[in-house]
Order: sequence, then structure tokens, then C-alpha cells
Amino acid sequence: MTDSLLHQRFSRRNLMRGGLLLGGGVLLGGAATGCATPTGTPGPTTVSLALNRSLVSLDNKLNQFDAALTVQRGVRQALTEIDANLKPQLVLADRFELVEPTRWFVHLRDGVRYSDGSPVRVEDVATALKMYSEVDGSFVGGFFPEWPTVEPMDASSFSLLTTKPVPVLDYLMSNILITPAAANRPEELQSGVGSGPYVVTSSDRGTGNYTLERNTQYWGPAPNIETVRVRFVPEESSRVVTLRSGEVDVIDSITPDAADQLEGLSNVGVERVDGVRLNQLFYNFRKPADHPLANARVRKALTYAINGPALIDQVMQGSATASRGVIPSILDGAIETGEYVYDPARARGELDALGVRDLNLKIIWESGEFAADTDIMESVVQMFSDIGVRTSLQQFEPGGDIMQWRQGKAGDWDVLGNGFPSPTGLAITIMQGMYAGTPEKEATRDTYHGYQFPEIAAAIARASEEVDPTRRGQLLADAQRQIWDTVPCLWSFVPKSVLAKRDRIQDVTLRPTNSYNLSAATLV
Repeated sequence: MTDSLLHQRFSRRNLMRGGLLLGGGVLLGGAATGCATPTGTPGPTTVSLALNRSLVSLDNKLNQFDAALTVQRGVRQALTEIDANLKPQLVLADRFELVEPTRWFVHLRDGVRYSDGSPVRVEDVATALKMYSEVDGSFVGGFFPEWPTVEPMDASSFSLLTTKPVPVLDYLMSNILITPAAANRPEELQSGVGSGPYVVTSSDRGTGNYTLERNTQYWGPAPNIETVRVRFVPEESSRVVTLRSGEVDVIDSITPDAADQLEGLSNVGVERVDGVRLNQLFYNFRKPADHPLANARVRKALTYAINGPALIDQVMQGSATASRGVIPSILDGAIETGEYVYDPARARGELDALGVRDLNLKIIWESGEFAADTDIMESVVQMFSDIGVRTSLQQFEPGGDIMQWRQGKAGDWDVLGNGFPSPTGLAITIMQGMYAGTPEKEATRDTYHGYQFPEIAAAIARASEEVDPTRRGQLLADAQRQIWDTVPCLWSFVPKSVLAKRDRIQDVTLRPTNSYNLSAATLV
């Protein structure tokens, strides 16, 4: 039988000699649909971006992949933003101060306006918080231990009030994109104006293609680039070809293979930075009590089947680091809690001792969730086969209905290939989003795949309310150790943020959040 392209790609990496064997017979459902690549080189005042995932909205209430930050914040802005050093900087606000344990004073910057010329108002902030809070399954909602309320003081000043202290609210509010109150809805917005340096002049949500033009009403310094074209090009090989040919200027989230192809070119540069995203094969915690995966000992036994070092060294070629905890170590407040150990004999022995036989697992993921995703999943299938566990894969198209599956509203699954960022750079943010599930959150499907441990949620809540940084760090460390003991993941890793760009675009400073300030970029 002729080898598949995927198998041939692995052969070039000498995986067979490295002992990482790939099996056949994997069921792939919902394969990613191809998309036409952009044609024609950008003009002298235009930059073209090719994203690996479809930008279905310039709003972030329900979902947000990392590279979307660049475009979203070019159109809509927040009170603050997180810079390259993972520190909050003022944007629409020029004052954001903690004046009491449960009260923040905020003042809107003078002259901030939307692209239609109307002013940004206090009411817009209050409505934005309300709309974000009313979305079921909110991406952003999981970061907030509670939603603050707005108490207006005058036309440009207000207080943000909470019932308990939220000492990192200036970080969290960087995720709340502000739009005029009358046009905001408890859903991802497909249209409307923003206060950013660009306006959307054409969009096609189905193809993921957008055109942005310089906002002539922008309240800040005018962006250097006049026009930005955003394209969805799911196939990495197509993104590499269009970059090399000059049809696009920037491509994101590339694999080591692509970086190797591009790094030696005289007119192309590759940027790398340690990321804030945790990529995981996360267990489904909505399983009934009698299901094997409801038992932490079974979950732990399965982890021994995964050859993480081989996946990182041979599949991802060193473009990621192995997790030694439940969150990325770069985050403020992260600690090491343990590491994943490869021992397939131990995996089979412990499963036998637990009486687990004839186990059949289903793994789902969305194309483009992380670099080399299909390669990794194919490898996991073979690793499970080596310990007698049958596995099937279902791959979803970007922008498809995987969200319904994640929330437990569609089909059943056992392991999800996913990524979760900490766009604030704080440990507490990703812990709040992933591990602070409660029955109340589960009722609206706002838990992370059903993960609910009351004592852990309580520990994270105590940490989120602690004003003293030293004591907060101690509480976070204790919570991370408890989380590790629950075995939430089959395996996890922390990828580096990587993008490639043509030399004609300069001043692109890649941040750990896998984004950059589009308005600061220049063309030469």
C-alpha cells in the first residue's frame, strides 16, 4: 500500500528510527475544508496576513484563538491591554487604580472615539460587561471570579465594584472589548464600530476573509499601514508558498518544518517567543461515575502510554516544552507540580490491576488548534494501540460545531485536543478559566469540559481575592498541587509562539500571547 503524505512526512523526521511508530486505520471525521489562497501581491500601502484558523468574529465573547488578538484589537479596544512583558498598559482608560479592596477608580481617556465619530462612554463599559456575562459558554467569562459592576461618577469617570477583592482586575479588563451600548449583544458581534486604529470595510465570515482600512477618526496616532487584508489559509503548505511568493506578508503558528523552510530566505524572518498557552489532551469530566475515565487512577495509568519526549523532539522538533505543571511555567504564580512519564508497561499493568480492559476512547479536536495537530493525534492512536486501548479520532473544521461538543451539548467524546491561553500572563487567570468549575457554571456549560472539584474551586477563589501577592502565590501553589493530583490531562505541553514575515513589514514585536500591535507595524 502506498504511504500517505502524513506517513512520508514522519519518515523524513526519522521517527521510525526513533521508535515512534505510526499506525494506520485511524478514523478521521469532519476533515478540514480547503480554502482558496489569496492571489496577487499586496500593494505598497497594504499588508496581508494569512491565519491558520478562521477569524469568525472580531469579537471575543465565545472564542478567541491567540493570533486573533492582533486583528480584534486593531478594530475594538479595551480599557487596558497586556504588553510584551505581560504587564497591563492603559488604552481607553488613562487612570485605572485600586482605591479600596473592592473598588477600582477608572477614568476614560479624553477624546476617545469610535470610528463613526461618537464618543466612548461609561455606559458602553457597563453594557459590555453585561453582554459578556450573559453569554453561555463564554471564553472570557471563565477568567472572572465575579463580574464587576459599573458605578458612574461623571461623563468620563466611574468605579468598578466587586463584592470581594479582585486584585488583578486591571489585567482582566484587557479582555473586555468595548463597543457602543446600543449595538452590543450577548453574542459574538459580526458587525459594528470600534475605537481601534482600523475599520472593517469588507468581511466574509464564511471564508474568514476581512479587509481593514485606516480609521480616519482614530483618537490615537494614525497607524502606519493603510490597508490590512486578513485571509484564512488552513493548509500550512499553502501559507508557506504564499509567503515565499510575496502574496502574503505574515503567517502565524507555523511548525518547525515550515520555519526551517523559511528561515534561510533572504527576504523572510522568523520570530519566536515563549508562549502563555497550555496545549492539552484534556479528559472529559462529564462522564458518569461508572465510566473508567471517572476514576483518577485510570486517567493516571493512561498518561504512561504517551511518549511526550518523542512527540516534542520528533514531531514538534523542539518547538514546545514539556509541561511540569498544570499551567505554563512562564506565568506569574506558576509552579512545577510533576511531569508526565512514559512507561507503557506500567500503563498496561495498572489498567489490568484496575480491571480496565477493552477500553475504546474517542479523541476530538479542531484543525489548527496547535501546530502538527494531526501528526500528534495519529501518534497518540499508535501509542494507545501499544497498550491495548482502541482509539478513534474526529477532526472538526475551524468554525464548525466543536463548541457544542465541548459543552456537552452534542456527541460524546473522551479526550479533547485543545489549547487554553492566559492572555493576562497570570497563573490565576488560566486557573480560573480551566479549573474553577462549579455546579452553577456547569448549569450554563461554563465549566472547562465538566471539570468540577469544590475544594479546588474554593482554593482558587481564595487566591483570586487575596490582595497580598506573597500570600496569593502560596494559595495558587497549593491549588496547583491539588489540580495535578486530579489528573486533568492525558498529556500537555507549552508551545512557543512562532510567526514568519516578509522583510517589507517591520516593527512586528511578537508577544507571548502570540499577538502584536498591528498599528505599530511599518512597511519599507
